[in-house]
Amino acid sequence: MSARPEVGEWYRTGTGNTLEVVAVDVDDGTVEVQYFDGTVEEFDLDDWESQRANGEITNAEAPEDWSGSVDVEDEDQSPSPNSGYENDNRMAGGLDGLDLFESPDALS
Repeated sequence: MSARPEVGEWYRTGTGNTLEVVAVDVDDGTVEVQYFDGTVEEFDLDDWESQRANGEITNAEAPEDWSGSVDVEDEDQSPSPNSGYENDNRMAGGLDGLDLFESPDALS
């Protein structure tokens, strides 16, 4: 078991919380994690490695439903009032009409 954090890997703390490593900055000596509930926290790299060595932070499987940390409500998809975009219908569309088999020469 490596004491080094791996971005994208899930771990469990001694209190039973699951978290995912989202960034490691070796130059600054920090590890940024996001808990299942979406809370973001920064660890000192030396503290992380010490807690891993002591078994206070252990490897864990990614939760089956890991959407808890990225939960997006329908209301989050709408522009906020007075943002200037309430009536803006210039939404990016899908890939309808894109011919994936069209020759690149035909696009010129």
